[in-house]
Amino acid sequence: MENKSQNLLSSIITFLIVIFIIIYPLNQMGIISDKSIFISILILIFLSFIIGGLRVINQFERGVVLTLGKYTSTKQPGLTWILIGIQKMIKVDLRIITATIPQQEAITKDNVPVGINAVVYFRVESAEKAVLEIENFQSAVKEYAQGALRDTIGGIELDSLLAEREKIAQEIKKIVDAATTEWGVSVTDIKIQDIELPADMKRVMAKQAESERERRSAIIKAEGEYAAAERLSQAANILSNTPGGIAVRTLQTIEKINPDPSKTVIFVLPIEFLEGIRALSQFLKDKVN
Repeated sequence: MENKSQNLLSSIITFLIVIFIIIYPLNQMGIISDKSIFISILILIFLSFIIGGLRVINQFERGVVLTLGKYTSTKQPGLTWILIGIQKMIKVDLRIITATIPQQEAITKDNVPVGINAVVYFRVESAEKAVLEIENFQSAVKEYAQGALRDTIGGIELDSLLAEREKIAQEIKKIVDAATTEWGVSVTDIKIQDIELPADMKRVMAKQAESERERRSAIIKAEGEYAAAERLSQAANILSNTPGGIAVRTLQTIEKINPDPSKTVIFVLPIEFLEGIRALSQFLKDKVN
C-alpha cells in the first residue's frame, strides 16, 4: 500500500509539472490569470497530500504508526490516513503463522544421534511490541525454537523421545513461549513431525521388536496348550464316568482313522468282557494290597 501511495504521489507531481508546462504559455498570452494558476496549484498539492496519505488496513492487520520515528498509535482495520513525510505506518499480520523448523541434528541423553523436524505455530498478540522490541519476529521465533528443540532433546533418552513426543513438544512450547512473550508473540503449538534414527539403530530396534513378538507368540501358544490339556482332562473324566462312553469314543476314533470302510477291519468285543477284565484287575489289585 505504501508503494502504491508513493507511486500515486509521484504521478500527481508529474501531473503538476505537466499542468504547469501547459498553463504557463496560456498565462503569458493572458488567457489565464496568475491568481487562477496559484489557486489551482494549491488545490492540486492539497489533494496530493490527502490522497497520498490514505491507507487501508485489512481486518487481520494492525497498523503501527511512527511519527518522526516515535511510536504514537496503532491503527485499527479500515480506511485511515497518515501525514506523508512525517508519519510512517508498519502493518503487522495478526493471523497464526506457520514456521517449519528444518531437520536438527541432536544427541539424546543416552548418546544416540537423531534428526528431528518440527513445525511452530505462533501469532502476534501485541503489534506494538512486535515492531518496537525486535527486528524480525518471525525469524527470531524460528531460530529460538530451533535452539530450544536441540536443548530439550539433549536432556531426554531415546525411548522417552519416541514414546512421549507430545509431552516433549509441550515442554518446547513453554520454553519458546516464555521468551517470545516480551516480543508480543504467543506460541500456540509446536508439532514434532519426524524423528530420523541411524540405520544401525533401526536394525537393532527391529530385532528387538521381532524378539518381543516371538516371546508373546510362545506365551500364547503355551497358554493354549495348557487350556487344551485342562479340557481334555475334563472330557476324559466325563467319558470314564459315563457307561459306554469310552466305547462310543473308540468307535468314533476308528472311523476317523480310515474313512474308507472297505479297508477297515474291526474286532468287536462285548462291553461286558471289558468290564469283566476291569473288575478282575481291580480284584487282583485289592488282594495284593
